[in-house]
Amino acid sequence: MELTAEIAAFRAGSGDPGRLVGEFRRAVLLVPFAGGSPDAGGGLMSAVSGGIRWFHAFTDEAALARFAEADGEADREWPYLAVLGARLVDAVVPEVDGPAGVAVNVADPDGSMLFPPVAGIVPDACAVDIEADSAEVA
Repeated sequence: MELTAEIAAFRAGSGDPGRLVGEFRRAVLLVPFAGGSPDAGGGLMSAVSGGIRWFHAFTDEAALARFAEADGEADREWPYLAVLGARLVDAVVPEVDGPAGVAVNVADPDGSMLFPPVAGIVPDACAVDIEADSAEVA
């Protein structure tokens, strides 16, 4: 099952958290560049809410286009990085100063999903639900 189907099943109450995270890790996600260009030096698009940096990621170009429309910027080009969900949480999240997670398809009210900085999603050293001392032992 693909990520969007797993998100739908989970939101409907019939999904399995393990399958959802597995599909997230295997999915190729589109992460737009902040500032509209990889050369702008802004890195990957994200927003901070509740003390957590959320990387914006999309399951396809149509989902990214809906976000661009909702953001009032559908008339410009949106360069993006295509990256596996696993790479995003295993390599990018640890580079952030503070807790970070991934917000998938944020412009889709019935199809969005947050993957927060908790054990089982991000590396233990970055998880907010694990004490720092216990993450270093692992």
